[in-house]
Amino acid sequence: MMQEERRLYPRVDALNLIAYDFMDDDGQVVMRGMGKTLNISEGGILLETHIQIEQQYNVLLSIGLENDLIDIKGKVVDSRPGKVDKFESGIKFLEIGETELVILKLYIKEFKNSH
Repeated sequence: MMQEERRLYPRVDALNLIAYDFMDDDGQVVMRGMGKTLNISEGGILLETHIQIEQQYNVLLSIGLENDLIDIKGKVVDSRPGKVDKFESGIKFLEIGETELVILKLYIKEFKNSH
């Protein structure tokens, strides 16, 4: 039996480098680091990191998409062990600028067309 897709936006498997800042409720940066996307959609990403990330944090992501760098604010909604010595965190996008959204949509469209 096939499982019904519940996501609002379909994801594409894509590996992109990300710089991240995790912030507490007061907007203070509590952690900085680098990771990579495992998949991406218009609504969020699955982020792979070397450390486990607590779900209460908001995050500012700088994502390299081909020749563009976009900044998106999001929220950690899930975090779990991944591959050996890695962790996977689901990030839901909360704030994305119009220009960044256009770049993201174009990237996803081009990625789908090439695969």
